[in-house]
Amino acid sequence: MAKKLMKGNEAIGEAAIQAGCRNYFAYPITPQSEVAEYLSRRMPEVQGHFVQAESELGAANMVFGAAATGELVFTTSSSPGVSLMSETISYIAGAQLPAVFVNIVRGGPGLGGILPAQSDYFQATKGGGHGDYRLLVLAPATVQEAVDLTMLAFQLAFKYRNPVMILGDGMIGQMMEPVEFKPPPPAADLPSVETWATTGAKGRKCNIAHSLFLDPEALEKNNHVLAAKYKVWQKDEIRFATYNLDNNPRLLIVAYGTMARICSTAIDELKQKGVEVGLIRPITLYPFPAAAILQHAKKIGKVISVEMSMGQMVEDVQAAVGHDIHVGFFGRAGGIIPSPDEVVQALEAELRA
Repeated sequence: MAKKLMKGNEAIGEAAIQAGCRNYFAYPITPQSEVAEYLSRRMPEVQGHFVQAESELGAANMVFGAAATGELVFTTSSSPGVSLMSETISYIAGAQLPAVFVNIVRGGPGLGGILPAQSDYFQATKGGGHGDYRLLVLAPATVQEAVDLTMLAFQLAFKYRNPVMILGDGMIGQMMEPVEFKPPPPAADLPSVETWATTGAKGRKCNIAHSLFLDPEALEKNNHVLAAKYKVWQKDEIRFATYNLDNNPRLLIVAYGTMARICSTAIDELKQKGVEVGLIRPITLYPFPAAAILQHAKKIGKVISVEMSMGQMVEDVQAAVGHDIHVGFFGRAGGIIPSPDEVVQALEAELRA
């Protein structure tokens, strides 16, 4: 299949269509508005449904309704928009329904700015809404990976009957790169949606999609069911990539998304100076690849988390390696994208420390 040059936001929209999704409800917010613009044209072409909701709250609840019927459905937004959706995301998780949420992150807090950031890590991985729930969180580093992970997200959402979030900084949404749309891999055998979805109850007991449990024993039971599911993720769904870890590096970088690409360039620059540095790039931010980070951190002894934030993932990195290994941090905020040279300077300073 020939590659096509596409903007990240448009590629994400097309990936959802190629995955079989025909339901998209959203409200425009920079820097992800091109997803809605693209799908306002494409969804009618494939007999799909596109609705620009009156707000992010409305869009999220439309997703809830479509998910309850067993349909593939997704929405996209950016930082403060996802904040507004968080209550409904918790409802969807509590009701055990499949849905995909895409957050193309902008700077914050508050309205912040429209430039790229990674400051929604806490929101995505620690539960932006209420209650004991978790999202599978996937972090692409390229437009092609955004395509592939969007397709994967729908499969994971149905496999686990759980919301899945794609977390991409604003660069992922706005940059243009060549992409190809491979047919999604065949999904594992899943129970028929009729076992849980509200598809009509003629001839069988009705299904009710809900997250309200007034009986505390029933609510606790639902929490235990969810917790067991999250433990399976820790065993089966951790994904990460590595770079330059076979050359006895003196320092281990942990970075994700497009920040990891900048770090890879910095690693190449340091290699030319005779300094070896390695990288682990989490692809699943939750579940987090803690064991892999610990394994390499023990060998290398020095770790630094590099982020486009004031320091969020660094807490998970420190938790992964324990307090016997110091974890440094370098980050820029406000939508400022650090250059490879800035990262090189930060890495050299960490090596001297």
